[in-house]
Amino acid sequence: MNCHKHHLQLLIKSLFFIVFTRLTNSSNRDAAILIRVKNTQLQDPPRILDDWVGSSPNAPCGWTGVSCDSQNQNAVVAINLSGVNVSGDFPAGFCRISSLRNLDISVNNFGGAITSESISLCSHLASLNISTNNFVGALPEFTVPFLNLTTLDFSFNNFSGEIPASFVNSPNLQFLSLGSNLLNGSIPEFLSNLTELTQLILSVNLFRPSPLPTNIGRLTKLENLMSTYTNLIGEIPESIGDLVSLKNLDVSQNNLAGKIPDTIGKLKNIEQIELFANQFSGELPDTFSNLTSLLRFDASENNLTGKIPESLAGLSLESLHLNDNFLEGEIPEVLALNPNLTELRLFNNKISGVLPEFLGMNSDLEEIDVSNNNLEGPLPQNLCSRKKLQYLVIFGNRFSGKIPESYGDCISLTYLRVQENELSGIVPDGLWGFSGLEYIEFADNKLEGSISPSISSAKNLEQLLISGNRFSGELPEEICDITELRKIDSSLNQFSGELPFCITKLTKLQELHIQGNKFTGEIPKNVADWRELTQLDLSENRFSGEIPAELGDLPVLTFLNLSNNLLSGEIPGELTKLKLNEFNVSNNRLRGKVPLGFDTEFFLSSLAGNPGLCSPDLNPLPPCSRAKPVSLVLVLVLSVLAFILVVSLVWLLIKAKFVIFGRKSRKSWKIMAFQKVWFDEEQILASLKDENLIGSGGSGRVYRVEMRNGQTVAAKRLWEPKGLAEFEAGFSSEVETLGRIRHANIVRLLFSCTSERFKVLVYNYMENGSLGDVLYGDKGGFLLDWPKRFGIAMGAAQGLAYLHHDCVPAIVHRDVKCNNILLDEEFRPKVADFGLAKILKQDVKEGDHVMSRVAGSYGYIAPEYAYTMKVTEKSDVYSFGVVLLELITGKRPNDSSFGENKNIVKWVTEIALSSPEQGSGNATGSIDIDSLDQLLDPRMNKSTIRYHEVEKVLNVALSCTAELPVSRPSMRRVVELLKDHSTIRSK
Repeated sequence: MNCHKHHLQLLIKSLFFIVFTRLTNSSNRDAAILIRVKNTQLQDPPRILDDWVGSSPNAPCGWTGVSCDSQNQNAVVAINLSGVNVSGDFPAGFCRISSLRNLDISVNNFGGAITSESISLCSHLASLNISTNNFVGALPEFTVPFLNLTTLDFSFNNFSGEIPASFVNSPNLQFLSLGSNLLNGSIPEFLSNLTELTQLILSVNLFRPSPLPTNIGRLTKLENLMSTYTNLIGEIPESIGDLVSLKNLDVSQNNLAGKIPDTIGKLKNIEQIELFANQFSGELPDTFSNLTSLLRFDASENNLTGKIPESLAGLSLESLHLNDNFLEGEIPEVLALNPNLTELRLFNNKISGVLPEFLGMNSDLEEIDVSNNNLEGPLPQNLCSRKKLQYLVIFGNRFSGKIPESYGDCISLTYLRVQENELSGIVPDGLWGFSGLEYIEFADNKLEGSISPSISSAKNLEQLLISGNRFSGELPEEICDITELRKIDSSLNQFSGELPFCITKLTKLQELHIQGNKFTGEIPKNVADWRELTQLDLSENRFSGEIPAELGDLPVLTFLNLSNNLLSGEIPGELTKLKLNEFNVSNNRLRGKVPLGFDTEFFLSSLAGNPGLCSPDLNPLPPCSRAKPVSLVLVLVLSVLAFILVVSLVWLLIKAKFVIFGRKSRKSWKIMAFQKVWFDEEQILASLKDENLIGSGGSGRVYRVEMRNGQTVAAKRLWEPKGLAEFEAGFSSEVETLGRIRHANIVRLLFSCTSERFKVLVYNYMENGSLGDVLYGDKGGFLLDWPKRFGIAMGAAQGLAYLHHDCVPAIVHRDVKCNNILLDEEFRPKVADFGLAKILKQDVKEGDHVMSRVAGSYGYIAPEYAYTMKVTEKSDVYSFGVVLLELITGKRPNDSSFGENKNIVKWVTEIALSSPEQGSGNATGSIDIDSLDQLLDPRMNKSTIRYHEVEKVLNVALSCTAELPVSRPSMRRVVELLKDHSTIRSK
């Protein structure tokens, strides 16, 4: 008995030893594999993987990113290195661990191509995630079966070419994401054979025009189908109705056409349908009654006709977007009974009738936009009964009657646009003064009464647009309490009295339009705080007194209209310092000599109606009379006085020079050098005079300075601060930004000089000036052949990509334009002028970067910017897209040849869409040579044009200028798209 017991114990010990030895060997083998991959295939700058050491306890199960089986602590089953900032080629060596099931290396800097041989090592995996890296080339072939694979995520890389048919060797695949790559084959029919799929994501690729797979309905387990921006054409297949498990259908922003199939009403589990920005036509099917789970429906921006179906309006939707179609008829009353409705967008249709009486009573309505329709009648009384309404946009209809008093209690309102209707009566008092209001537009109605003093509570109001009504009385002083105001337009009303003196304290004001009223008194003189004012229109009033010379000191004023008033005195010479696109002082009582700069035929009509004005050269103005001779005694007296004045002035200048440049004053200068260069600040400061002026902008003047050592530099003297914090912020922004940047396509800051009176930045001088100077100069077309233009596009893109992706924290330029891209002697671009740059702190969410003003230049500002005041890197991307269009066309962003209310983006898009090769019209697809020739700058040497590159740049430009920020590529992606040769089509 004891013998048997002894043998049994020996047997158990032996088995334990064997198992332990195997487990230990397995553990050692896995650790060795991990260390070998780390040492040979990975770069780890942050040293995240320093704990991958064979001698460490619990190796490798305790290592960063390594997980072991809970039942068997020695078997590595998962490696998760997501977002740890490692790089290298695809680490296929990890897959030599036989127990490995899940590999996640997403959000890193891995790159290069992935071969079929290397991916085959991973055929035993259940999950493989390599998204958000820099992988390139074709997608790898699955030459062996991947029988266990359920999750495959290749999204957000730079893969190109076709989707391999060998992907069907993953019969159990449930999650497949190939979105946000450069795939440029077709969308294959064989995807419908992956019948276990629950998630299929193809969005944002450069596919050839392709239809959805005809047999897509075979994917009966599919819950999420996302194929936005994939160049889809044709109709939605009837089999779509067989996707009975589908919850999210998103095929927006494509070229799908034809009728939306009736079978869409069979998607019994659907929660969201996104069909917007396609070419669908015909009527919406009246088959939605059974879609009881549907929460969001968007078929906007199509060619739909007919009425809104009752079956759709009767659902418990959270949002209904049907804007930008050709819908007609009335809004179904049943829509007002929906208890879940928060967003209703029906704008830009032909809808008639009235708004349903009970709209807003039964749901927490937050947004309603029915603008540009044929709606009429009174506004619903209870639209804001739940006190949740934020956006009320009803302009461009025929609404009549008074604005309901209940709207005066709608404290949730932030955005109000009711212009271009037939509304009358007095605006409810409370409606002027909600604390969250950012935008008010009452223009072109029949409203009357005065602006309520309660407007002082609207602390966040940025735009007050009330022109073309019957408002009267004075502008209340309380308007000065709205420190965020950027635009006031109260023109064409019956306002009277003097302007409140405090209005000049609105430091963020950019536009003031009060023309066509009955204002009296003098124009305010203390306008120094209007540092951001670009447009001032006081015409057709009863202003008297002299034109304030102080207006000439406003740094960015480009529009000044003082015509049809009672102004007297002379035209101040200081106004000639302004860079005015519009100047009009006609029909006043002005006298004296027209200042140099305004005495040209260009301004003749702007001076008319002032009988007292004279000019020696400008007909038909009378010549200025000579001064009468003076007595000899008076001449002597004046001579003595002049001598005394000259002596005093010389003494003061000597003293001033000693104070500014003397040895004692040198200590008062703060010099910050950023490059190892020789400089002489005294010589530079002495050279800041008009004969050396080469440019002037919103932040300062730029001078060309030749140093004694033969070096030429550009010195930028910022506008004098006059105590404004914005000045200090602008200077600090540029110094902070440029002082730490080292990039071939960013202008190099050499040093800065700072004192109480001067702030000067000194850069390398660019021989060819700005891109705007060259592109729109007399020889722009000849000097800038296509290879130079393409090189400028690539270089500027790389500079901006550096700011967005390589600077920590990221930097948004905020004023990307041709004039801020400088060209050296070889036409290499340098991004410049960082006075508006904004550093995006990493601890703030992207959507929260709210700017203090609409920064940027007219024609380059992203469409969302002026309203939201929120800036992201995508704002720069839009502006850069405009620059690309300028390089192609040689036209300015707002060229008059485009026609009324049309800019370069709209003009180019229309031509691209009309191209015969566009088919049903995708502005980022192919475009024929004739259409390209229509766009190309005619001054350019045709023999230098490479049409394949022009087409590529055009496609990139149209992607950059997409209406929605989320649809625009990142600057890093822009660089890749410009570099990529696989997208080039032979011409």
